[in-house]
This record gives sequence, C-alpha cells and structure tokens, in this order.
Amino acid sequence: MKTPTPFHPNQLIVLYDGVCHLCQRSVQFIIRHDKKNKFEFASLQSEVAQKRLREIHFKNSLETIVLLKGKAHFEKSDAVLEIVRNLSYAWPLLYAFKIVPRFLRDTVYTYIANHRYGWFGKSDSCMVPSAEIRDKYLDY
Repeated sequence: MKTPTPFHPNQLIVLYDGVCHLCQRSVQFIIRHDKKNKFEFASLQSEVAQKRLREIHFKNSLETIVLLKGKAHFEKSDAVLEIVRNLSYAWPLLYAFKIVPRFLRDTVYTYIANHRYGWFGKSDSCMVPSAEIRDKYLDY
C-alpha cells in the first residue's frame, strides 16, 4: 500500500465505493481520459481513504464519491463536475452543468447512487488494478 503524500494543492484524489461496478467503471473512465495524469484513487473501504477522510473531518459514506483537491473536498454532483473539469478532450464542457442548482444535481446523483447496485451490480471485493495503472491507486 502506498503511503499517502501530504496534502498538495494540485493533488486530485478520487475516493469511490470499491465494490460498486458503476464506481469501478467510472474510475476506469477517468483513467482513460486523464491524459495529464492528474488523478489518484482509493476505495472508500480502504485505510488510506479512511485516514484522508478523518483528516478533513468528513463523515464516511459509501453513498457518494469524494474528490479531494488539496485540502478542499467535493462530494456528489460537485465531485463529478470537478472531475470532468480536469479531464482531457471535450469532457470539461460538462462543467457547464454547474449552473444547475446543487439541490437538483444532487437529487439526481442520490437517486442513481441509491439504485446503483441493482442497476449495475456489486462485487464481493474491491477491484484489483492492473500493473500498468497500479501506481494511480493509493490503496495498492
């Protein structure tokens, strides 16, 4: 397991539900579109994620994705928008959805989060990353 580095203002760490198939696919999507190699990842179930969440006094929940950006953190739809904002190609254009009020965005996010296991499935354990991308994972 990698030792997490101290907070760095440009560091982007995605904390995700490691047993959720939708979440795992989302991480793979981010990796494919992270041409500037900005993102690192840890499952919310990992000790690394738990330590980082305690450091920012964030109550752990498997119901949301969390993006740590230096000492700031984002969750739910704000996390998703901050992630796409930092991807390559045209994906940052989706950040325009920031104009939609957060309560509406988070309502949609929460609905999907509440149904993700039924729609996309759940595995008994967290995904094991391939050797090529293992260095992007803080919990391996």
